[in-house]
Amino acid sequence: MRDIELLAPAGDLERLKAAIYYGADAVYIGGKRYGLRAGTNNFTIDEIKEGVRYAHARGKRVYLTLNIIPHNEDLVGLDEYIAATHDLGIDAYIVSDPGIFTLVKKVAPKAEIHISTQANNTNWMSALFWHNMGAKRVVLARELSISEIKEIRRNVPDTLELEAFVHGAMCISYSGRCLLSNFLTGRDANKGECTHPCRWKYYLVEEKRQGEYFPVFEDDRGSYIMNSKDLCMIEHLPELIDAGVSSLKIEGRSKGIYYVAVTVNAYRKALNSYMKDLESYRFDKSLLEELSEASTRDFTTGFYFGRPGPEEHNYNKDICRTSHDFIGIIRGYDRDKKLIKVEQRNRLFANEEVEVLTPHGVYPFNTGTLYDADFNEIDCAPHAQQTVWMKSEKEFAEFDVLRRKRV
Repeated sequence: MRDIELLAPAGDLERLKAAIYYGADAVYIGGKRYGLRAGTNNFTIDEIKEGVRYAHARGKRVYLTLNIIPHNEDLVGLDEYIAATHDLGIDAYIVSDPGIFTLVKKVAPKAEIHISTQANNTNWMSALFWHNMGAKRVVLARELSISEIKEIRRNVPDTLELEAFVHGAMCISYSGRCLLSNFLTGRDANKGECTHPCRWKYYLVEEKRQGEYFPVFEDDRGSYIMNSKDLCMIEHLPELIDAGVSSLKIEGRSKGIYYVAVTVNAYRKALNSYMKDLESYRFDKSLLEELSEASTRDFTTGFYFGRPGPEEHNYNKDICRTSHDFIGIIRGYDRDKKLIKVEQRNRLFANEEVEVLTPHGVYPFNTGTLYDADFNEIDCAPHAQQTVWMKSEKEFAEFDVLRRKRV
Protein backbone atom coordinates (compact mmCIF):
# COMPACT_ATOMS: atom_id res chain seq x y z
CA MET A 1 0.00 0.00 0.00
CA ARG A 2 1.41 3.37 -1.02
CA ASP A 3 1.87 6.22 1.46
CA ILE A 4 -1.14 8.52 1.73
CA GLU A 5 -0.53 12.17 2.60
CA LEU A 6 -2.81 14.25 4.80
CA LEU A 7 -2.42 17.84 3.58
CA ALA A 8 -3.59 20.69 5.83
CA PRO A 9 -4.10 24.43 5.33
CA ALA A 10 -2.02 26.97 7.24
CA GLY A 11 -2.96 30.64 7.08
CA ASP A 12 -0.12 31.68 9.38
CA LEU A 13 2.80 30.26 11.36
CA GLU A 14 0.69 29.34 14.38
CA ARG A 15 -1.72 27.32 12.27
CA LEU A 16 1.18 25.62 10.50
CA LYS A 17 2.51 24.39 13.83
CA ALA A 18 -0.95 23.33 15.01
CA ALA A 19 -1.61 21.40 11.79
CA ILE A 20 1.62 19.46 12.20
CA TYR A 21 0.96 18.86 15.90
CA TYR A 22 -2.45 17.34 15.12
CA GLY A 23 -1.09 15.03 12.45
CA ALA A 24 -0.69 16.68 9.04
CA ASP A 25 1.99 15.16 6.81
CA ALA A 26 2.28 18.39 4.86
CA VAL A 27 0.90 21.93 4.92
CA TYR A 28 0.19 24.41 2.16
CA ILE A 29 0.80 28.09 2.80
CA GLY A 30 0.72 31.41 0.97
CA GLY A 31 3.08 34.33 0.90
CA LYS A 32 2.10 37.98 0.93
CA ARG A 33 1.63 37.84 -2.87
CA TYR A 34 0.79 35.38 -5.64
CA GLY A 35 -1.62 33.15 -3.67
CA LEU A 36 -5.41 32.86 -3.71
CA ARG A 37 -6.08 33.76 -0.06
CA ALA A 38 -5.14 37.43 0.17
CA GLY A 39 -7.46 37.92 3.16
CA THR A 40 -5.43 35.66 5.46
CA ASN A 41 -2.37 36.81 7.36
CA ASN A 42 -0.09 34.73 5.15
CA PHE A 43 3.66 34.36 5.54
CA THR A 44 6.55 36.78 5.33
CA ILE A 45 9.86 35.46 4.03
CA ASP A 46 11.12 35.13 7.61
CA GLU A 47 7.97 33.22 8.61
CA ILE A 48 8.34 30.90 5.63
CA LYS A 49 11.90 30.21 6.79
CA GLU A 50 10.74 29.40 10.32
CA GLY A 51 7.79 27.34 9.09
CA VAL A 52 9.97 25.23 6.78
CA ARG A 53 12.52 24.71 9.56
CA TYR A 54 9.78 23.67 12.00
CA ALA A 55 8.17 21.27 9.53
CA HIS A 56 11.39 19.68 8.29
CA ALA A 57 12.60 19.10 11.85
CA ARG A 58 9.51 16.89 12.27
CA GLY A 59 9.73 15.16 8.91
CA LYS A 60 6.89 17.18 7.35
CA ARG A 61 6.62 19.09 4.07
CA VAL A 62 5.64 22.66 3.13
CA TYR A 63 4.03 23.68 -0.17
CA LEU A 64 3.81 27.30 -1.28
CA THR A 65 0.88 28.60 -3.33
CA LEU A 66 1.66 30.64 -6.46
CA ASN A 67 -1.77 29.90 -7.89
CA ILE A 68 -3.20 33.28 -8.90
CA ILE A 69 -4.21 33.92 -12.50
CA PRO A 70 -1.69 36.71 -13.07
CA HIS A 71 -1.77 39.89 -15.11
CA ASN A 72 1.45 41.35 -16.50
CA GLU A 73 2.12 43.44 -13.40
CA ASP A 74 1.88 40.37 -11.19
CA LEU A 75 4.97 38.89 -12.83
CA VAL A 76 7.19 41.75 -11.65
CA GLY A 77 9.48 40.44 -8.93
CA LEU A 78 8.12 36.91 -9.11
CA ASP A 79 11.43 35.40 -10.24
CA GLU A 80 13.24 36.87 -7.22
CA TYR A 81 10.48 35.58 -4.93
CA ILE A 82 10.74 32.05 -6.36
CA ALA A 83 14.52 32.08 -5.96
CA ALA A 84 14.32 33.33 -2.36
CA THR A 85 11.69 30.82 -1.25
CA HIS A 86 13.37 27.93 -3.05
CA ASP A 87 16.56 28.68 -1.11
CA LEU A 88 14.53 28.37 2.11
CA GLY A 89 13.68 24.77 1.30
CA ILE A 90 10.08 24.95 0.06
CA ASP A 91 9.14 21.38 -0.89
CA ALA A 92 6.80 22.23 -3.78
CA TYR A 93 5.08 25.12 -5.53
CA ILE A 94 1.35 25.02 -6.29
CA VAL A 95 0.70 26.83 -9.59
CA SER A 96 -2.20 27.20 -12.03
CA ASP A 97 -0.81 29.45 -14.77
CA PRO A 98 1.51 28.20 -17.56
CA GLY A 99 3.56 31.39 -17.31
CA ILE A 100 4.25 30.95 -13.61
CA PHE A 101 4.93 27.26 -14.26
CA THR A 102 7.53 28.24 -16.87
CA LEU A 103 9.11 30.78 -14.54
CA VAL A 104 9.44 28.25 -11.71
CA LYS A 105 11.11 25.79 -14.11
CA LYS A 106 13.52 28.52 -15.22
CA VAL A 107 14.44 29.94 -11.81
CA ALA A 108 14.37 26.68 -9.81
CA PRO A 109 14.68 23.83 -12.33
CA LYS A 110 14.79 21.15 -9.62
CA ALA A 111 11.74 22.44 -7.75
CA GLU A 112 8.73 20.17 -7.36
CA ILE A 113 5.60 21.63 -8.97
CA HIS A 114 1.97 20.79 -8.18
CA ILE A 115 -0.77 21.92 -10.56
CA SER A 116 -3.52 23.75 -8.68
CA THR A 117 -7.20 22.88 -8.92
CA GLN A 118 -7.52 26.37 -10.46
CA ALA A 119 -6.08 24.85 -13.65
CA ASN A 120 -9.33 22.88 -14.13
CA ASN A 121 -7.83 19.40 -14.03
CA THR A 122 -10.85 17.34 -15.09
CA ASN A 123 -9.43 14.71 -17.48
CA TRP A 124 -6.46 12.42 -17.91
CA MET A 125 -5.15 14.16 -21.03
CA SER A 126 -4.80 17.41 -19.11
CA ALA A 127 -3.10 15.60 -16.23
CA LEU A 128 -0.75 13.84 -18.65
CA PHE A 129 0.08 17.16 -20.34
CA TRP A 130 1.19 18.71 -17.06
CA HIS A 131 3.18 15.61 -16.10
CA ASN A 132 4.99 15.66 -19.45
CA MET A 133 5.80 19.32 -18.80
CA GLY A 134 7.45 18.35 -15.52
CA ALA A 135 4.70 18.51 -12.88
CA LYS A 136 5.00 16.04 -10.01
CA ARG A 137 1.36 16.27 -8.89
CA VAL A 138 -2.04 17.37 -10.15
CA VAL A 139 -4.68 18.73 -7.76
CA LEU A 140 -7.93 17.40 -9.16
CA ALA A 141 -10.93 19.60 -9.81
CA ARG A 142 -13.69 19.36 -7.21
CA GLU A 143 -16.15 18.61 -10.03
CA LEU A 144 -14.85 15.04 -10.56
CA SER A 145 -16.56 11.83 -9.48
CA ILE A 146 -14.83 8.82 -7.97
CA SER A 147 -15.20 6.93 -11.26
CA GLU A 148 -13.63 9.81 -13.22
CA ILE A 149 -10.67 9.87 -10.83
CA LYS A 150 -10.19 6.14 -11.37
CA GLU A 151 -10.12 6.70 -15.13
CA ILE A 152 -7.51 9.43 -14.75
CA ARG A 153 -5.38 7.15 -12.56
CA ARG A 154 -5.55 4.33 -15.13
CA ASN A 155 -4.34 6.61 -17.92
CA VAL A 156 -1.42 8.43 -16.31
CA PRO A 157 1.94 7.10 -15.08
CA ASP A 158 2.43 6.09 -11.45
CA THR A 159 5.00 8.88 -11.23
CA LEU A 160 2.20 11.46 -11.36
CA GLU A 161 0.59 12.00 -7.96
CA LEU A 162 -3.11 12.83 -7.66
CA GLU A 163 -4.39 15.13 -4.92
CA ALA A 164 -8.06 15.66 -4.06
CA PHE A 165 -10.02 17.80 -1.63
CA VAL A 166 -11.67 15.92 1.22
CA HIS A 167 -13.02 18.69 3.44
CA GLY A 168 -13.98 22.36 3.47
CA ALA A 169 -15.89 25.05 1.64
CA MET A 170 -17.15 24.38 -1.87
CA CYS A 171 -17.00 27.03 -4.61
CA ILE A 172 -20.03 27.44 -6.87
CA SER A 173 -17.77 28.32 -9.82
CA TYR A 174 -15.93 25.74 -11.89
CA SER A 175 -12.70 24.88 -10.06
CA GLY A 176 -12.86 28.23 -8.30
CA ARG A 177 -12.71 30.38 -11.42
CA CYS A 178 -15.18 33.09 -10.49
CA LEU A 179 -15.83 36.61 -11.79
CA LEU A 180 -18.76 37.41 -9.51
CA SER A 181 -16.66 39.02 -6.77
CA ASN A 182 -14.82 41.15 -9.33
CA PHE A 183 -18.07 42.24 -10.97
CA LEU A 184 -19.87 43.16 -7.73
CA THR A 185 -17.04 44.56 -5.62
CA GLY A 186 -14.00 45.07 -7.83
CA ARG A 187 -12.07 42.45 -5.85
CA ASP A 188 -10.62 39.72 -8.07
CA ALA A 189 -11.22 36.16 -6.82
CA ASN A 190 -8.61 34.87 -9.26
CA LYS A 191 -5.99 37.02 -7.54
CA GLY A 192 -6.90 36.01 -4.01
CA GLU A 193 -9.41 38.71 -3.06
CA CYS A 194 -12.75 36.88 -3.22
CA THR A 195 -15.54 38.50 -1.15
CA HIS A 196 -17.64 35.29 -1.31
CA PRO A 197 -20.78 36.81 -2.89
CA CYS A 198 -22.09 33.24 -3.32
CA ARG A 199 -22.76 33.31 0.46
CA TRP A 200 -24.87 36.49 0.33
CA LYS A 201 -28.65 36.86 0.49
CA TYR A 202 -30.33 37.72 -2.82
CA TYR A 203 -33.73 39.22 -3.68
CA LEU A 204 -35.54 39.95 -6.95
CA VAL A 205 -36.29 43.55 -7.99
CA GLU A 206 -38.84 44.21 -10.74
CA GLU A 207 -37.58 46.81 -13.24
CA LYS A 208 -40.38 49.34 -12.64
CA ARG A 209 -40.66 48.79 -8.89
CA GLN A 210 -37.31 49.99 -7.65
CA GLY A 211 -36.93 49.54 -3.92
CA GLU A 212 -39.42 46.68 -3.73
CA TYR A 213 -37.52 43.52 -2.97
CA PHE A 214 -39.02 40.08 -3.50
CA PRO A 215 -37.40 36.98 -2.01
CA VAL A 216 -36.42 34.36 -4.55
CA PHE A 217 -38.29 31.91 -2.37
CA GLU A 218 -41.12 32.88 -0.03
CA ASP A 219 -38.92 33.46 2.98
CA ASP A 220 -38.59 36.79 4.80
CA ARG A 221 -34.85 36.21 5.22
CA GLY A 222 -34.15 36.09 1.50
CA SER A 223 -32.57 33.19 -0.32
CA TYR A 224 -28.99 31.98 -0.43
CA ILE A 225 -29.29 30.72 -4.00
CA MET A 226 -25.59 29.82 -4.42
CA ASN A 227 -24.72 28.79 -0.85
CA SER A 228 -23.21 25.30 -1.04
CA LYS A 229 -22.86 22.98 1.91
CA ASP A 230 -19.29 22.15 2.98
CA LEU A 231 -17.46 19.14 1.58
CA CYS A 232 -16.87 16.27 4.01
CA MET A 233 -15.41 12.96 2.83
CA ILE A 234 -14.18 11.56 6.15
CA GLU A 235 -16.52 8.57 5.79
CA HIS A 236 -15.24 7.82 2.30
CA LEU A 237 -11.45 7.90 2.51
CA PRO A 238 -11.16 4.25 1.38
CA GLU A 239 -13.02 5.03 -1.87
CA LEU A 240 -10.74 7.98 -2.64
CA ILE A 241 -7.59 6.02 -1.87
CA ASP A 242 -8.81 3.08 -3.95
CA ALA A 243 -9.46 5.50 -6.82
CA GLY A 244 -5.77 6.41 -6.83
CA VAL A 245 -5.59 9.60 -4.76
CA SER A 246 -2.35 9.86 -2.79
CA SER A 247 -2.87 13.25 -1.10
CA LEU A 248 -6.02 14.14 0.87
CA LYS A 249 -6.43 17.91 1.03
CA ILE A 250 -8.30 19.92 3.65
CA GLU A 251 -9.51 23.35 2.53
CA GLY A 252 -9.31 26.36 4.86
CA ARG A 253 -6.30 28.67 4.85
CA SER A 254 -8.69 31.42 5.98
CA LYS A 255 -10.03 29.34 8.87
CA GLY A 256 -8.85 29.67 12.48
CA ILE A 257 -6.59 27.49 14.55
CA TYR A 258 -9.49 25.65 16.20
CA TYR A 259 -10.83 24.55 12.81
CA VAL A 260 -7.35 23.35 11.84
CA ALA A 261 -6.92 21.41 15.09
CA VAL A 262 -10.33 19.71 15.02
CA THR A 263 -10.33 18.90 11.31
CA VAL A 264 -6.78 17.62 11.00
CA ASN A 265 -7.16 15.60 14.20
CA ALA A 266 -10.33 13.87 12.96
CA TYR A 267 -8.95 13.04 9.50
CA ARG A 268 -5.67 11.83 10.98
CA LYS A 269 -7.52 9.36 13.19
CA ALA A 270 -9.71 8.13 10.34
CA LEU A 271 -6.75 7.72 7.99
CA ASN A 272 -4.61 5.95 10.59
CA SER A 273 -7.44 3.57 11.41
CA TYR A 274 -7.95 2.65 7.77
CA MET A 275 -4.26 2.25 6.94
CA LYS A 276 -3.75 0.07 10.01
CA ASP A 277 -6.33 -2.52 8.98
CA LEU A 278 -7.64 -2.23 5.43
CA GLU A 279 -9.70 -5.40 5.50
CA SER A 280 -11.70 -4.95 8.69
CA TYR A 281 -11.85 -1.13 8.75
CA ARG A 282 -15.06 0.38 10.08
CA PHE A 283 -15.57 4.13 10.15
CA ASP A 284 -15.81 5.62 13.64
CA LYS A 285 -18.92 7.81 13.51
CA SER A 286 -17.72 9.80 16.53
CA LEU A 287 -15.20 11.44 14.17
CA LEU A 288 -18.05 12.92 12.15
CA GLU A 289 -19.50 14.28 15.38
CA GLU A 290 -16.09 15.69 16.25
CA LEU A 291 -15.94 17.56 12.93
CA SER A 292 -19.30 19.14 13.66
CA GLU A 293 -17.82 20.63 16.83
CA ALA A 294 -15.87 23.12 14.75
CA SER A 295 -17.86 25.96 13.19
CA THR A 296 -19.31 24.51 10.02
CA ARG A 297 -22.15 24.44 7.54
CA ASP A 298 -24.02 21.25 6.75
CA PHE A 299 -21.97 18.59 4.96
CA THR A 300 -22.03 17.21 1.42
CA THR A 301 -19.95 14.72 -0.58
CA GLY A 302 -19.91 17.16 -3.49
CA PHE A 303 -19.49 15.59 -6.94
CA TYR A 304 -17.78 12.39 -5.81
CA PHE A 305 -20.91 10.21 -6.02
CA GLY A 306 -22.83 12.08 -8.71
CA ARG A 307 -23.90 15.58 -9.59
CA PRO A 308 -25.09 17.59 -6.58
CA GLY A 309 -28.80 18.34 -6.42
CA PRO A 310 -30.85 20.95 -4.54
CA GLU A 311 -30.23 19.15 -1.25
CA GLU A 312 -26.51 20.03 -1.48
CA HIS A 313 -27.24 23.74 -0.90
CA ASN A 314 -28.35 25.78 2.09
CA TYR A 315 -30.98 27.97 0.44
CA ASN A 316 -32.39 29.52 3.61
CA LYS A 317 -29.32 30.20 5.72
CA ASP A 318 -25.62 30.89 5.81
CA ILE A 319 -25.19 29.97 9.44
CA CYS A 320 -22.00 28.33 10.64
CA ARG A 321 -23.12 26.14 13.51
CA THR A 322 -20.92 24.86 16.31
CA SER A 323 -21.56 22.76 19.38
CA HIS A 324 -18.49 24.07 21.24
CA ASP A 325 -16.82 27.40 21.93
CA PHE A 326 -13.07 27.66 21.48
CA ILE A 327 -11.84 29.28 24.71
CA GLY A 328 -8.09 28.87 24.84
CA ILE A 329 -4.93 27.29 23.56
CA ILE A 330 -2.30 25.75 25.83
CA ARG A 331 1.13 27.32 25.53
CA GLY A 332 3.12 25.28 28.02
CA TYR A 333 3.26 23.31 31.28
CA ASP A 334 5.24 24.07 34.45
CA ARG A 335 6.09 20.65 35.85
CA ASP A 336 7.36 21.98 39.17
CA LYS A 337 4.25 24.02 39.94
CA LYS A 338 1.88 21.72 38.01
CA LEU A 339 0.41 24.65 36.14
CA ILE A 340 -0.68 24.92 32.53
CA LYS A 341 -0.19 28.16 30.65
CA VAL A 342 -3.21 29.12 28.54
CA GLU A 343 -3.65 31.83 25.94
CA GLN A 344 -7.30 32.90 26.19
CA ARG A 345 -9.34 33.13 22.98
CA ASN A 346 -12.84 33.59 24.43
CA ARG A 347 -13.99 34.52 27.94
CA LEU A 348 -12.81 31.92 30.42
CA PHE A 349 -14.09 31.47 34.00
CA ALA A 350 -12.75 29.91 37.19
CA ASN A 351 -14.22 26.55 38.26
CA GLU A 352 -16.02 25.81 35.02
CA GLU A 353 -16.23 22.44 33.30
CA VAL A 354 -14.48 22.43 29.92
CA GLU A 355 -12.76 19.96 27.59
CA VAL A 356 -9.16 19.70 26.42
CA LEU A 357 -8.71 18.52 22.85
CA THR A 358 -5.40 16.75 22.19
CA PRO A 359 -4.15 14.46 19.39
CA HIS A 360 -4.54 11.59 21.86
CA GLY A 361 -8.13 12.22 22.94
CA VAL A 362 -10.57 14.64 24.56
CA TYR A 363 -10.32 15.10 28.32
CA PRO A 364 -12.83 16.66 30.73
CA PHE A 365 -11.22 19.41 32.77
CA ASN A 366 -12.20 21.81 35.54
CA THR A 367 -10.47 25.16 35.25
CA GLY A 368 -10.30 25.53 39.05
CA THR A 369 -8.54 28.64 40.31
CA LEU A 370 -7.33 31.00 37.62
CA TYR A 371 -4.17 33.11 37.82
CA ASP A 372 -3.14 35.96 35.55
CA ALA A 373 0.32 36.35 33.98
CA ASP A 374 1.67 37.67 37.32
CA PHE A 375 0.06 34.80 39.27
CA ASN A 376 -2.65 36.95 40.81
CA GLU A 377 -5.87 35.05 41.43
CA ILE A 378 -8.70 36.06 39.06
CA ASP A 379 -12.33 35.03 38.58
CA CYS A 380 -12.32 35.16 34.81
CA ALA A 381 -10.15 36.01 31.82
CA PRO A 382 -12.07 38.60 29.76
CA HIS A 383 -9.26 40.06 27.64
CA ALA A 384 -8.38 38.77 24.19
CA GLN A 385 -5.32 36.50 24.19
CA GLN A 386 -4.82 37.05 27.91
CA THR A 387 -2.29 34.73 29.56
CA VAL A 388 -3.86 32.53 32.23
CA TRP A 389 -2.36 29.92 34.52
CA MET A 390 -4.38 27.06 36.00
CA LYS A 391 -3.60 23.97 38.04
CA SER A 392 -3.42 20.57 36.39
CA GLU A 393 -2.03 17.26 37.57
CA LYS A 394 -2.06 16.09 33.97
CA GLU A 395 0.64 17.50 31.73
CA PHE A 396 -0.76 19.03 28.56
CA ALA A 397 1.29 20.22 25.60
CA GLU A 398 1.48 23.34 23.48
CA PHE A 399 -1.39 23.50 20.96
CA ASP A 400 -3.75 21.39 23.05
CA VAL A 401 -7.07 23.24 22.92
CA LEU A 402 -9.58 24.24 25.61
CA ARG A 403 -13.21 24.34 24.56
CA ARG A 404 -16.60 24.68 26.23
CA LYS A 405 -19.65 22.66 25.22
CA ARG A 406 -22.60 24.88 24.40
CA VAL A 407 -25.72 24.27 26.46
